[in-house]
Amino acid sequence: MDPILEVVALILGFLSWIMVGVAIPNRYWKVSTIDGTVITTSTIYENLWMSCATDSTGVHNCREFPSMLALSGYIQASRALMIAAVVSGSFGVVCTLIGMQCSKAAGDNYVLKGRIAGTGGVFFLLQGLCTMVSASWYAFNITQDFFNPIYPGQKYEIGEGLYMSWASGTLAICGGACLMFSCKFGTEEKSGYPYQPSRGTVYSASASRKDVQSTYGRNAYV
Repeated sequence: MDPILEVVALILGFLSWIMVGVAIPNRYWKVSTIDGTVITTSTIYENLWMSCATDSTGVHNCREFPSMLALSGYIQASRALMIAAVVSGSFGVVCTLIGMQCSKAAGDNYVLKGRIAGTGGVFFLLQGLCTMVSASWYAFNITQDFFNPIYPGQKYEIGEGLYMSWASGTLAICGGACLMFSCKFGTEEKSGYPYQPSRGTVYSASASRKDVQSTYGRNAYV
């Protein structure tokens, strides 16, 4: 396994894990486009856990969603996927740290280290897929309501929390792919063995002369 590729994959996976942890509590997953006055509300924004409002004077007021079962299905699924992404990223970081060549956790068994690092790459891929599906599903519902001319409720636009989630998913997928490809290249490089001639194919000069004499007879030599 290439150690440089390991370090790059670890950095990408760790950054993606940090970003998904920051994106979950971010309040700006979807933002309204209302421009109000001092009396009316100017901005409404929501995430997976709460809904907030702020007026033109800068006063913020947030309330958590009262019941999880009363929420829309895509919000519940997005919550579960984001939590699964955080858990998968945690396992990915731990497995990658153990499986790196510079780590002493698994001793000098580089085959075992390569497998552990490859497992970390799988966890990073799972993190990226969960994050991308969650953010894309949430954004799909926002755009569907926004472009629906007969939608009676408040229309929202995509907030910065979704962009952060997409960036986190992209980094996680890149880090997991680097780990898996590095493990593959490492096994291919170690698959060849140096050529060692067999002892049975070595003949001495006297043995070869006896074979020639027995085949052609003594009269073949002058």
